[in-house]
Amino acid sequence: MDFSDPAFQLEIAANVAAAASILLAGRNSVHGWWMSIIAGLLFAVVFLQARLYGQVALQGFFIAVGALGWWQWLRGNQGAPLPITRLRASAWPWLVLLVVAGTWGYGWMLSRHTDGQAPYVDAGILLLSMVGQLMMMRRKLECWWVWLLVNTLAVPLYYAGGLQLTALLYVGYWINAIVALLHWRRLMVAAR
Repeated sequence: MDFSDPAFQLEIAANVAAAASILLAGRNSVHGWWMSIIAGLLFAVVFLQARLYGQVALQGFFIAVGALGWWQWLRGNQGAPLPITRLRASAWPWLVLLVVAGTWGYGWMLSRHTDGQAPYVDAGILLLSMVGQLMMMRRKLECWWVWLLVNTLAVPLYYAGGLQLTALLYVGYWINAIVALLHWRRLMVAAR
């Protein structure tokens, strides 16, 4: 790790912004959303340099959803803050189908039309992250289970792609997802 390397400095800045956004989200703070927009901008450049094109696209999604999530958390319940709730059981089969089909389709496209690394894993992380982010935007408790799966897949992908710092951060995200799941569960029960 060369701390004087501008690419490494950018990766550090992206990781600091992303860590702040994830920690704030886990603590149920609306400020995590604007921080996620900053992290998305920085990580888009980092992933473009690493040829992880699915992750670049994901950052664009995170930026857009960051703005919408910010609004949802503040006023998404008829002007009142959105409460933490559970996802309906009937939604899970549709989400699984969406993730599997999207991963196959986007992974196939990446493998045929780019020089991307691990295109199907990259695509799977993209689709799962989109689902997790949309669930978090709607304050669904189960979003943290999805983030656990994303982080489990992302650590080896980023490490193999030469992004060791980012891989280490995702280990921290994995731990944060467990802590956040327990915290959100307590908040949901207390709000009943």
